Amino acid sequence: MNLRNRFAEAVRKVLEKYGEEVAGYATLVRPASEERFGDYQVNCAMPLAKLLRKNPRAIAQEIVEQADFAPLAEDVSVAGPGFINLRLSDAWLSDYLRTLLADDRLGVEPTTQPATYVIDFSSPNVAKPMHVGHLRSTIIGDALARMLRFFGHKVIRDNHIGDWGTQFGMIIYGYKHFLDQQAWQRDPVAELARLYQLVNRMAAPAEWEEELSKAERLRHGDNPEQKRTARQIIVELAQRAGLVTAGEQVSDEQLDELLRELWRRVEEAKPVAEAARQETARLHQGDPENRKLWETFMPHCLRELEKIYRRLDVHFDYTLGESFYQPMLQEVVEELLAKGIATVSEGAVCVFFAEGEPPCIIRKSDGAYTYATTDLATIKYRVEQFAPDYILYVVDYRQSLHFKQVFEVARRWGYDRVCFEHIAFGTVLGKDRRPFRTREGGTVGLEALLDEAVRRARAIVDESSPHLSEEERRQIAEAVGIGALKYADLSQNRTSDYVFSWEKMLAMQGNTGAYLQYAYARIRSIFRKGEVDPERLRSSPPRILLSTSPERRLALLLVRLPEVLQQAVDDYMPHYLTNYLYELAETFSTFYNTCDVLRAESDELRVSRLALCYLTAQTLKLGLGLLGIRTPERM
Repeated sequence: MNLRNRFAEAVRKVLEKYGEEVAGYATLVRPASEERFGDYQVNCAMPLAKLLRKNPRAIAQEIVEQADFAPLAEDVSVAGPGFINLRLSDAWLSDYLRTLLADDRLGVEPTTQPATYVIDFSSPNVAKPMHVGHLRSTIIGDALARMLRFFGHKVIRDNHIGDWGTQFGMIIYGYKHFLDQQAWQRDPVAELARLYQLVNRMAAPAEWEEELSKAERLRHGDNPEQKRTARQIIVELAQRAGLVTAGEQVSDEQLDELLRELWRRVEEAKPVAEAARQETARLHQGDPENRKLWETFMPHCLRELEKIYRRLDVHFDYTLGESFYQPMLQEVVEELLAKGIATVSEGAVCVFFAEGEPPCIIRKSDGAYTYATTDLATIKYRVEQFAPDYILYVVDYRQSLHFKQVFEVARRWGYDRVCFEHIAFGTVLGKDRRPFRTREGGTVGLEALLDEAVRRARAIVDESSPHLSEEERRQIAEAVGIGALKYADLSQNRTSDYVFSWEKMLAMQGNTGAYLQYAYARIRSIFRKGEVDPERLRSSPPRILLSTSPERRLALLLVRLPEVLQQAVDDYMPHYLTNYLYELAETFSTFYNTCDVLRAESDELRVSRLALCYLTAQTLKLGLGLLGIRTPERM
């Protein structure tokens, strides 16, 4: 039962006589900010005062007199200029908690209006090893899929992988020129990664030409500010090339040498970059040799991805890459042109928006298609195959303009009955508040990150639980290490950047996955120590006593799970759930430290407190499970 919704509905019935606009304010129901104000507050009277031209306290009094809050609330009062304070009935709260003991859903009712969601998340380039940049999309998308499915929505998980881009041209070029046959036989994925990194490193300087030309122009001018900008460009490129280290002082003479060396590398890289582009073009044009190589590479790449996903306990219903949609792209362009949505401009096919906004390029002047073309083909396919009500794209905030344009083009194209949502998220930062990288400056590989998390968790488990078997410690370390990574990400507001910290992530105190897993294991140990079978509480629910403040505070939090989950789903914000679980664990700790459980003064009180322990454990397990985090029975 969602208490906020129940109270809001009671208020709505009073307000609907004033019209739909006024009735909409009934949703302004919140948990009370302080215990002395009760358990919930209705805050609609003051914003309605101007609309209704009535005293806010009079509006509040009208709601109190006419709204039916029974049997949930026993004390309803008006405070201050028009706040309505509600205190739950202890008798109702006790009876309701009793019903939750046998409810696997813990009061969370399935939606009465199930919808179909397609969630596009993770989406790595298959020819490259997954890295820390894929972490947020993967675990945020997985958590949203789990929560939506739990509410009864139909969820289609689609991993739109990059399996047709320029990275394959680099790998094909590398395979033809630099293949280590023995390494390929021993570990194909590692060799493909090496070839990509080698060719990418060789070809990358070709992209520096424009920046270097700009630096040359600025450097030879008379403006001191422009000279400083030129120096900055040259030094940054030199750092990327490994010619100087961050913070290293560079003299004017050194700057000349660096500039010459950078130009040399640009000229050296151009043939490699062009050759890799040609290999990509041949692949896209159906060249038999390149197509056969691509088909040889793909199974190895997909197996490597699947290994990571298994470890993260992330699953997909479909894995349809760019190559799947390639045959559809010409038709997309033709339809947009035929309907007058797109026009030809300087040889390119574009969709134009308001004045001052950049156009969405559907096909370049050289005939190449763009990411926008592929995304539009994907929308057409998903709508025709899955008939979704919502399509969610869990992609970082830097793609906001891209998705804004694609969604607008799709609506003009006729796909205006689907709700498109860009579930944007921030960047994982290092302690220097720059994108998280290795000490050598490279991108942190996701598999190495998982290994390090488990290694660190294992050290903690070995120190704290030497009595457990080797296999138990291994399993706990895997659950704690990977759970810590997931929770550290999900506990942040997804729209914000966050600083990666191993120390905070694996701490056994504070808002961490390890702390919540330990809280669950701690409760399970109470039942083992007391030799209590939790199933007895389910089959014969006891009367729950709420005679002390810690007991009541814990009970109040336990019944708020449905409203927290609903808010997390409505706003696509998993951190609402993590914040709730942390508050629950903290509240339980206070309860356990002040209220004897196994040594309670009476059997009735003992079993009542055991019931509260059981509900807390089940809530932690359910909540963490919806975030994709396992809960070990022992820690």
